[in-house]
Amino acid sequence: MKFLDKNYKKNFVRMKIENLDDLWYLTYVLEKSDTLKALTYRKIKLGGEEEDKKIIKKPVVLPITIEKVEFSKFSTSLRVAGTVLEGPEDIPVGSHHTITLEEGSEFSLEKKQFLKYQIDKLEEACQDKGGKILVVVHDREEAFFAMLKKYGYEVLGSIKGHAEKKADVKQEKDDFFMTLKNAILEYDKRYNFSSIIIASPSFWKTYMQKLIKEKCVFATCSSVSINGINEVIRRPEVQEVLKRERFAEEMTKVETLFEEISKNGKAEYGLKQVKKAIESGAASELLITDLFIKKKRQEENFEEVENLMRNVENMGGSVLIISCEHEGGQKLDGLGGIGTILRYSLTR
Repeated sequence: MKFLDKNYKKNFVRMKIENLDDLWYLTYVLEKSDTLKALTYRKIKLGGEEEDKKIIKKPVVLPITIEKVEFSKFSTSLRVAGTVLEGPEDIPVGSHHTITLEEGSEFSLEKKQFLKYQIDKLEEACQDKGGKILVVVHDREEAFFAMLKKYGYEVLGSIKGHAEKKADVKQEKDDFFMTLKNAILEYDKRYNFSSIIIASPSFWKTYMQKLIKEKCVFATCSSVSINGINEVIRRPEVQEVLKRERFAEEMTKVETLFEEISKNGKAEYGLKQVKKAIESGAASELLITDLFIKKKRQEENFEEVENLMRNVENMGGSVLIISCEHEGGQKLDGLGGIGTILRYSLTR
């Protein structure tokens, strides 16, 4: 994302969307009652008699009061629905309209107040995001490929060899690892990865170390599956590669929360207990899943959560939105979608 203008004191920004990740960031910033202004298309009827009227799509820059935000990781756009604040005579004030934001879109946003975590999201989105990272988990007959994203990871595909007990085992291994190497090179050609993380159980990775080295970091995993990808993300061998990836930090924070919970230490979870911890001034870090936020918005009960975020920030704490696209977010969502790491343990 790119800033075209910003004034947080006046609660205003103007920005340009540059890629899919930017749309994901905006889902945490755009809220009900915000004012969004962008180029959009409005269906207009032209002609005399009703049956003779022709419907055209008219380009127009419209400001709307946001009512609903819809985003899917499988989509290439963000749909923002609301009511028209002002416009040409043929577009009634107060009528409903949906603005579609996509790569290349420019927009302005006004809020009653920017929260710190929202400013952090926008600033992070405008930073150099670095290169793409490929994760490969494999053994001697199967491999999975995934591309890391800001909101988790996208599984690109998998390959499977054919191993038979009576066959020439060495030949089979050589054939599969050459196939695996070629698949990696093909993905790299397509996406131009900055780093490639290759992981496998036991000693299988030594075969790949002989075949491919450029851009590669080698690690160990216990399973060749989607779970293996989640495991690799936490491995110490790859933390240097992942240090710029947002969800690696998210997973580490969730693990810290679970460690404190397991020993009845400095942590609370669930809305009721987290609210008590924040009211007592003990909350240091507030962790909330994106699904929890989405649910509260759908229930039109997000104001309570927003106040909790604001209170944590006012007390010098931090708010971290956890994506449910990775294992850490899924684990936190299993605890109710909200938790807090405390400055000190609370008496129970």
